[in-house]
Amino acid sequence: MVDLRAKPFYLDEEQLQWVEDTLTSMTEDEKVGQLFIHLTLRRDEAAITQLCEKYHIGGVRWQGGTLEEVYEQNRMFQEKSRIPVLIAANCESGGNGAVGEGTFVASGAACGASQTTDTVRDMARAGGTEAAAVGCNWTFGPVCDVVSNWRNTIVNTRAFGSDPDQVLRLSKVYMEEMKKAGLLCAAKHFPGDGSEERDQHLLMGCNDLSCEEWDASFGRVYRGLIEAGLPSVMVGHICQPAYSRRLRPGMKDEEIMPATLAPELVTGLLRDRLGFNGLILTDATHMAGLSNAVSRREMVPGVIAAGCDMVLFFNDPEEDMAYMKQGIADGTISPERLDDALRRILGLKAMAGLHRLSFPEKEGLKVVGQEAHRKAARKAAQESITLVKDTQNLLPVDPALRKRVTLFFIESTPETLTGEPDPARQILIEELEAAGFEVTAPENYYDLERKGHSPANKGLMMRGFSRETFKARCDLVILAVHMKGYAQTNNVRVNYSVGHSYEIPWSVHEVPTLCVSLNYTNHLFDLPMMKTFINAYAPTREYLHALVEKITGRSPFQGKANDLVWCGRWETRL
Repeated sequence: MVDLRAKPFYLDEEQLQWVEDTLTSMTEDEKVGQLFIHLTLRRDEAAITQLCEKYHIGGVRWQGGTLEEVYEQNRMFQEKSRIPVLIAANCESGGNGAVGEGTFVASGAACGASQTTDTVRDMARAGGTEAAAVGCNWTFGPVCDVVSNWRNTIVNTRAFGSDPDQVLRLSKVYMEEMKKAGLLCAAKHFPGDGSEERDQHLLMGCNDLSCEEWDASFGRVYRGLIEAGLPSVMVGHICQPAYSRRLRPGMKDEEIMPATLAPELVTGLLRDRLGFNGLILTDATHMAGLSNAVSRREMVPGVIAAGCDMVLFFNDPEEDMAYMKQGIADGTISPERLDDALRRILGLKAMAGLHRLSFPEKEGLKVVGQEAHRKAARKAAQESITLVKDTQNLLPVDPALRKRVTLFFIESTPETLTGEPDPARQILIEELEAAGFEVTAPENYYDLERKGHSPANKGLMMRGFSRETFKARCDLVILAVHMKGYAQTNNVRVNYSVGHSYEIPWSVHEVPTLCVSLNYTNHLFDLPMMKTFINAYAPTREYLHALVEKITGRSPFQGKANDLVWCGRWETRL
């Protein structure tokens, strides 16, 4: 059972009394509702009133909305809840995880590449301040996964790196800054992503490390964070067969479950072995890694029975609450387990100061996107952008000597052709032109289709270039790769807009060519022919401005790559 006087809660007598008084006063519906965190896509008063007064939700995370809309939404959630709600955001790279107008400062990969803890400190400070301004009190971070598999693009950019000591160090700094801003942290994704390449949105992940390997990597990180006072942990839909088999001798393969449904991992490993006394929540329950394990009727009470305290996201509120009530009635969830979960939920709320809730004043919204945070983003870009290799000694590039640039922009397939093109391409063109280059950016297939659908467009993308004519008109080729996304494919690789496209690199022995990734760090596997390769980590104005400064020698490259960038291949180093 939880000890709310101990780490990480350290509740005083007033807070403890509030927890017990609140628990005693709760109806069955309120107790069941407190176990759920709702993903809200609607922010009208009627919808929020129903969630608070009928379903009595314990927490909320939202998606979309303007700064004003999000502020008013969160204010209504607190005003209409008898028991204040935990309000969460994914502040993994700054305030942009809380609201669209928020500041992107640095991804986890950028923080890991930086040779200073200032980058993660600035990122967390901006993210925490901006999230708190809209009434947020909980951040689903740090992403404390240890990436050992270069193919993994689920946490490739979100995690701090491949070295457990570095991950622990940067995660602690993140926690420190979030605490100063008034946000509680939920480290994720226990028992650990990054050792395999598959996506738990699509299937059950599998952390296949031995117990000893796990102890030395993920275990080392979680022990350190728990010692530092980590308030909550998000459990992923990831199995850890080695520890499941050790803690449940004789287990059959078909009995191995994602950690969210595995009491030996949640209770046996995280609680008992690692000594975690805080709150445990599941990752999103609509993810196939969980929904494919058992029926939802079994899953909803099953995650609480396994030792998780909160369920991330309803599917159907009426149905999910009925499933949870049935699990309580039939003994799947014991009275002791239910009360323990509720005390941890209320204890976390008291720890966040919600027993004396004071919603932030609207005047505080002016901190969102403020110049100080934009300055931090510019600084982070300077600290993190990494020259992975330049074996052809191309850099720096003088615009006076190599003025005419051809920019091939490789992007993910857009969800729709009715929207605007990837804005990063135009920003990069503007930054190159401001530096003194003349830029030609050939259209890709998506551009042609936006102008008018035609079977001929594919043929246009496959047309040849006269090499000699091209060389006479071009001094430098830049291949910019902006692949993004997850929950659609298990890993993301370089994908050209059509087969046999003229985007596919052909220029490396014709014209000096450099390649830059604006997101993932593992593209050398698909682009080993590139002799000059840069990881720029982000497609924002701040990062693209810093990128051009570094290409032209106006500022030095400061970031440092880890060995995963080579993708285990000899030819990527050439």
